[in-house]
Amino acid sequence: MARSLRGTPSQGLWGATLGFFFGFAAVALFGPTAARFQQVMGLSPMAVGFLVAMPSLSGSLLRIPFAAWVETTGGRKPFLVLLGLSSIGMAGLTAVAVWIYPDSLTAAWYPALLALGMLCGCGIATFSVGISQVSYWHRQRQQGRALALFGGLGNVAPGIFTLVLPFALGQWGLATSYVAWFVMLLAGTALYAFMGRNSWYFQLRSQGVSDAEARREATALGQELFPARNLIESLRESAHNPKTWALVFIYFTTFGGFIALTAWLPTYYTQYYGLSPLLAGGLAGLFSLLCSLIRVGGGVLADKLREGGENTAVLALLILLSGTLVMINAARYEMALPGEILMAFGMGVTNAAVFKMVPQAVPRAVGGASGWVGGLGAFGGFVIPPVLAFAVRDLGKAGYAIGFIVFVFLTLLSLTMTWILKYSGEPAPAPAPSTQPVESLAEPLI
Repeated sequence: MARSLRGTPSQGLWGATLGFFFGFAAVALFGPTAARFQQVMGLSPMAVGFLVAMPSLSGSLLRIPFAAWVETTGGRKPFLVLLGLSSIGMAGLTAVAVWIYPDSLTAAWYPALLALGMLCGCGIATFSVGISQVSYWHRQRQQGRALALFGGLGNVAPGIFTLVLPFALGQWGLATSYVAWFVMLLAGTALYAFMGRNSWYFQLRSQGVSDAEARREATALGQELFPARNLIESLRESAHNPKTWALVFIYFTTFGGFIALTAWLPTYYTQYYGLSPLLAGGLAGLFSLLCSLIRVGGGVLADKLREGGENTAVLALLILLSGTLVMINAARYEMALPGEILMAFGMGVTNAAVFKMVPQAVPRAVGGASGWVGGLGAFGGFVIPPVLAFAVRDLGKAGYAIGFIVFVFLTLLSLTMTWILKYSGEPAPAPAPSTQPVESLAEPLI
């Protein structure tokens, strides 16, 4: 019987990359606009910290269940659901900006803004969906490049929009900027709906083809990876391995820190140094772009060095620590800029090194370990901004600088975790060749 199959590996890559790009843009939403909400609603620094962190809550916790959903239906449906939920949140925020802000926007609206921010953050969870979707489309020898493009280009979204949004706010005002943002998200969702395609195996399964027949036909077309039947077991086994949680903590510090600072830095620069929203957004965007782009180079470095994951992470974490110390002691924003660049470099390279270490540390449950690391590690984007705001609440304006001490403790603990991983005995034996291909999806996550 002739099959109706659509799409190519290239289309699968670029469709997922564009979808992730537009979905991940939500992480930059509240950073440049938080100061305006704070002024009209009379919010405390702590309340602002929770507000800018809210998209990261849903964006991190939804990664694991939606990644599991891909194993049964392919990535297209989970992708569209996440982008749809993000669009609903954006529609609500646009309505608030157009009809409520500024005269009627009081502190009573704060819980609604938190809920809408959580909905907007659903787009961040498209990362885990896109990783699997791209992996199933490409042969294993092509996945390093494909996933580097997917992760690298998708991750630049917060940086670009952190740069653009303050300019839009200055030229158009809050209401028009939100309308434009909402239209852009709808356009991105429509673009993914047009371009995003499941790999051949999932298309065949949706047409009623048996599992064995679908695998055989997809293999003949060039597909090499197929969904495993033991993802829950992989999650369970990796959860019992202490090394998994060491990697979760490191990723919490660096990827969670990346999301947190992308949202927090506009507030930091405007409130602590008195910079204009446009300049503050530009500096925050610089951080986000550097951190995203350097991640690809960090993956290459981790591949080339001996014991590359651990050694690369140690080097990058030391750079992160030096940048944090600069930020704590920066009396002027010109002094903070080198610290920001060092932090971006350290976080980006460590993010790549972590997923180099995953298959070495948890070789028998790589897929499950990657799920825990990617999902719970990103949770740092929700936890860290309120901690930074807590310092401001207790110490006043000086707390904006002193609050960065949280990264000193997180980085020192991450260095300790990396050292333990490096010298925790002989490496575990490599797993035997498996018929459960999901395990091979994790290593290219660098």
